[in-house]
Amino acid sequence: MIGILFTMGTEVVEVRIVDGNQLYFRSSGYGGAFAPIESIRLTKEGAVKEFPDLAGDVEWKSKSIDRLKKHLESLSSDDEKIKYIINDLSKYGYIPYAIQKQGHRVMKAEKWLKQIG
Repeated sequence: MIGILFTMGTEVVEVRIVDGNQLYFRSSGYGGAFAPIESIRLTKEGAVKEFPDLAGDVEWKSKSIDRLKKHLESLSSDDEKIKYIINDLSKYGYIPYAIQKQGHRVMKAEKWLKQIG
């Protein structure tokens, strides 16, 4: 299990990666329950921006989620998965705050990023 905390304004968002490619999200703005990535609101414009071949596809949402899961599964280490999620969400203004891997103590994201390079 990997947990990554992000801040965006006053909101705190946690992303969890379980079993290699299962993504769960929770936000301080919506209580505290984790929701699977399938329940996240995605825009078709954003999905098509990442995957242009899905422009005319009726099942664009499920296919883009499947591709994300396959990509996460293809990454060989937890560190690569964390970097990918941080880089992807940073584009949208989310600031990484803390990281927890495999149930160990939480580490400040700045410190982790310096260690990884």
